[in-house]
Amino acid sequence: MSTVSASPRVRFAPSPTGYLHIGGARTALFNWLFARRHGGVFVLRIEDTDVERSSEAMVDGILDGLRWLGLDWDEGPMVAGPHAPYFQSQRQAKYLAAAEALVAGGHAYYCYCTPDELKAKRDGNPEYKYERTCLRLSKAEIDAHEKAGKPRAVRAPPMWR
Repeated sequence: MSTVSASPRVRFAPSPTGYLHIGGARTALFNWLFARRHGGVFVLRIEDTDVERSSEAMVDGILDGLRWLGLDWDEGPMVAGPHAPYFQSQRQAKYLAAAEALVAGGHAYYCYCTPDELKAKRDGNPEYKYERTCLRLSKAEIDAHEKAGKPRAVRAPPMWR
């Protein structure tokens, strides 16, 4: 029996909504040590999708904190790598294309329920589970939502049993 030996790829993906904290530092250190011990790659990816709370100053603080700890990254901000970009906000076009492909292939669907509608259904009902309302929309209903420019989310259908 043969075994496949591949170098591990590990990542640390902090959100720049605050400074590097002890839990994040521990995770970064563990992943960095694991990559170095096994001849792998340590990837730093910034999870900057919370645009209201993220800031460039927090990114700088995280990078400075990692450097202070003596941790370097093989791929990530300011280090070229084959899987760039390393800021999640810069990967949005890739994610949108993948979501559209899932919907087109019937592996996901668009949901037009507003956050307020879902909140109203949840309020007072701790057992509430989303009932997949939009999974059953007709083509005409979907076209009407799209024509109106109604915001949408992508949801997965129930798993086959």
